[in-house]
Formats: sequence, structure tokens, C-alpha cells
Amino acid sequence: MAEKRNTKRKPTEAVDLGVGKMPPQALELEEAVLGAMLLEKDAFVTVSEILKPDCFYKDTHQYIYEAITNLNGRQEPADILTVTEELRRMGRLEEVGGAFYVTTLTSRVASAAHIEYHSRIIYQKFLQREMIRISGVIQTKAYDESEDVNDLLEEAENSLFMLSQGSMKRDAVPIRPVITEAIELIKIAGKRTDGLSGVPSGFTELDRITSGWQSSDMIVIAARPAMGKTAFVLSMARNMAVKYRQGVAVFSLEMSNVQLVNRLIVAETELHPDKIKNGKLEPYEWEQFDHKIKSLEDAPLFVDDTAGLSVFELRAKCRRLKKQHNIKIIIIDYLQLMNASGMNPGNRQEEVSMISRSLKGLAKELNVPIIALSQLSRAVENRTGDGKRPQLSDLRESGAIEQDADMVLFIHRPEYYKITEDEQGNSLIGLAEIIIAKHRNGATGDVRLRFRPEAIRFEDIEVDNYGSGFGMEPVGEAMTFGSRMNNPVLPPTPAPAAGNFGSNLPLGSSFERDNPF
Repeated sequence: MAEKRNTKRKPTEAVDLGVGKMPPQALELEEAVLGAMLLEKDAFVTVSEILKPDCFYKDTHQYIYEAITNLNGRQEPADILTVTEELRRMGRLEEVGGAFYVTTLTSRVASAAHIEYHSRIIYQKFLQREMIRISGVIQTKAYDESEDVNDLLEEAENSLFMLSQGSMKRDAVPIRPVITEAIELIKIAGKRTDGLSGVPSGFTELDRITSGWQSSDMIVIAARPAMGKTAFVLSMARNMAVKYRQGVAVFSLEMSNVQLVNRLIVAETELHPDKIKNGKLEPYEWEQFDHKIKSLEDAPLFVDDTAGLSVFELRAKCRRLKKQHNIKIIIIDYLQLMNASGMNPGNRQEEVSMISRSLKGLAKELNVPIIALSQLSRAVENRTGDGKRPQLSDLRESGAIEQDADMVLFIHRPEYYKITEDEQGNSLIGLAEIIIAKHRNGATGDVRLRFRPEAIRFEDIEVDNYGSGFGMEPVGEAMTFGSRMNNPVLPPTPAPAAGNFGSNLPLGSSFERDNPF
């Protein structure tokens, strides 16, 4: 009996998917589409939304399509004669087979009736060829022992991501179904007792102005170092995850997961940061710790401390979190520490612009709000007095951040700059101003919050403690006043009286800079 051959492929054997096979193509349809564009002037409008020159398999067809595109770009007619002349100008006429081949294309099609359907088939063949090319490159590099596996994984993910992004096209839709959807959302919002339509921040007056963080919005929260950016978003993350049970994803590019969680523990338990750090807690403090930490343990809060996170990695991680845990909001600390790996930016400003645009695109894709922290330039430090209040021109490294953001908020604490009283003599100690400088779909304004550095958290100001005797209108548990950024002639807004903010730190304390968390 003949010995049975073992045909099972060994794990280390390469599989060449291209041997003996023709790449996916549709040459007849390519000719028909080009011919239709030569016959009917409106055909290019349909095709241009689907195809680009590289989508054609044959080089000859790529050159002809490029010539038609050039003519349409100059608003000139594209027919047999003009396309032939454009190819001559490009130096490609002989390569495509001369004027005769251009003429034969019109005989391949009777009309442009099915040009959209034909174009989509051509695009599908292009995607298939690209997937084969990408997998071939990855396969070759996977056998190269000098290649870093993590870099290879990122390259594979980036390549497929770029390919998938190019294939995601949305058409214009009639307004009627959009109106229906908008009405349904309004009805849902109307049924809510809190009057919010988005994810609540947990700060009463801020939520009143924003109606909660809205889906698909990109929110930028900016401040100079030591203003409490991380403390502010962690306070919000805690409110959203613990109080409102909303899924929150926090990407910390600056601190480790443990450092981030330690901050949350300090804020939740109200124990001193040094005691949390060294574990020197009294028995009653351990009881307080065990009791209050339970609310954090069960919260739908997800933290990621990947250093140098790229836009592509962020997108992949957020997609998984959205699918597996249905997260409702994404927080990034902070934008300037991200990188645009795989996008080939020309300089740092262009890279930040790419990151900003990508974050806005991700917010729309996942239909969740994205909060990105941002640094401010040193221009703030060079101004004096009330001029230290941040403004939109202070956003660091790129004007695209201001342009792409649906909302821009600044954190300003006068106490940090040794400004302890306003012009009316009211104390500013322990006071934080959240300046809503840009709000694409709503009002701007300033919201006052209490900052408790010993607990590393922000809180609403209790109206009962302060009343409304300072020209501020009490709303819920917070106070608001008009933004001087949009109306600089308004008089300075007075602050609550001294000693009511619960801060026992000495004036000008370096607590935040020295704080290990």
C-alpha cells in the first residue's frame, strides 16, 4: 500500500495567494465607464464621487480618467477631441494607444444609464486588489526577523484603516427623514426630568448651558499647566460613571492608570493624597476608604494609559469599547501628546491639525462626544491682571483645534496668579471659572465652580452658602455670569466672600505641582 502523503500545511509555510491568479479586475466595465463619460457630460459627476484614477486596473484607463478629471476641473467639456488633446498635453497620448483607442471607448457603451452601478463594481475590484497588496506586504515583512512585531501590527492596522476610511462615503439624504429623527430626539429630551439631551457633566450650571455633552461633538478643554485640567475631567468622569451610570473611556497619555485611579480615589474618599500614597491610614480612615471606594469599583469607567497614542490606535480602541461596553463619552488627556502616525504630516502644526480633524471625525463616526484636553501657549503668562484670562488665540500649536471644536472651554483660577480679590474686594480664593469661549450650537458664558485642591476635585458652589448677593443669578447649585470674552466692556464679575470655599491651603500653595498624583 502506498504511503499516504501528509498534505497538511506546516504553520511556518508561506501561502502565496497571488500565484497563478489574476488580480480582481473589470476591464470591460472600465471601458464602458470611460466611454459613457465621453458621451454624456453629466456622467463625470456621478463617477467622480466613487472613483479616483488609481481605482482603474489598466494604466491606460488611469491616464484617460485623469485627463477627463483635469478638463472638468477647468470646467471644460470632455469629449473625444478634448480628451485626446489633454492626453497629448500630458504626454500620455501614445501610451494610451493614440486617438484611435480613445475613439473606440465610445463604442463600448450605448448610454450612461448604469454608470453608477458599473463604477461601484470597479471600486470593489480596486478594494480587493488593495487588500491583496496590503496582505502581501505584511506577509513579506512578517518573515523578516528584523521587523518589530508591534510596529508591524500597527502598520497592518493603519493600512486597513486607511483603506476602510476611503470606502466610507455617505450620500446626501432628503430632509424629511432627518426632521423625523430630530423630532424624536426632541421628544425624548422633553421626557427627561433633568432637561438634558446629552451626557451630563454633573455640574449643574454647566449642564444647564450645554444640556449635557452632545453626541458627535468635539469638546476642547484648555488651560495652562497646574490649572486643574485633569482634576476637572476626572471629576466629570466620576460624576458621569458613578452618578449617572454612563460608560466613560479615559485615555491618559500623561499619567499611568494607577496614578489616574489614585486621583479618583482621593477625590472619592476625601482622604489626603499623602496618606493614599503611603498607605498610612487610621482604622476609621480605612473604613471610610472601603465604604466610598465601592461606588468606583462598579462604575462603567475604562482607563487606558498607552503612551504616545496614535490616532489609529485610538480609533481601534474606541471602536472596541463602543461595541463591547457601549461607552457614551471619550476623554483624552491630552491632545498634544498624541501623534498622527501613518498620516505623514509635514510639521508639528500640520500634525496637530490632522489629529484634531481625526478626533472630530471619530466623534461623528461613533456618535459620542469626545472631550480632548489641550495646553495653552505661554502668552497667558505674559499678560497682567485680568488679561491672564485665556482666549481662543492662546490655543497651542494649531488654529485647527479652535476650528474643529464644537465647544472650547478654558479653566481659569485667579488664585494661582496671586489674584485673591476682584475689583469689588470679594475673595477669589478657591474659585475656578470655566469659560465657555466657543459653543457652536448654544450660548457662551462663564460658570463658577469650587476647586478643592486637597481633594483634587471640582464641585458645584452651594447657593445656600453664598446666597445671591453679589450680582449673580443662582441656578440650581451653581452660579453663572456673562462671558467677558464675548463682551469685554462688561464690568468684572464679583466672587463669593472669602473663607467659603473650604480650602485650607496657604495662599499661592504649590500643592498641585508637588502633589504626587
